[in-house]
Amino acid sequence: MAVQTTRTDTFTALDSCFTSELAVLIGSEPPRGLTPNRFIYLVEEVRDVLAGSSLGNFQDASDHLDSAAAYLTAALTEPATDQAALLAQARIYLRGAIETAN
Repeated sequence: MAVQTTRTDTFTALDSCFTSELAVLIGSEPPRGLTPNRFIYLVEEVRDVLAGSSLGNFQDASDHLDSAAAYLTAALTEPATDQAALLAQARIYLRGAIETAN
């Protein structure tokens, strides 16, 4: 039970930090109160939109988001001992995507 709470809390923190900025990249309103799966879906949605751009920085940001989505997905399925490292990597890629896109 503690593992699920930790995962939910961590994804809530990621939601708070990155959802608004991700939504801005695709020109949409930021959804609130996302579940971990919905947050990953948002990351993948932004990744796909940016991948279709002809701008190099958007394509690079899309690559960062692809890596972030992979780490986020793994964090939901890996043992709790690996979760912190996986989420730290996801956070690095999320931050890198936003910096690269801007």
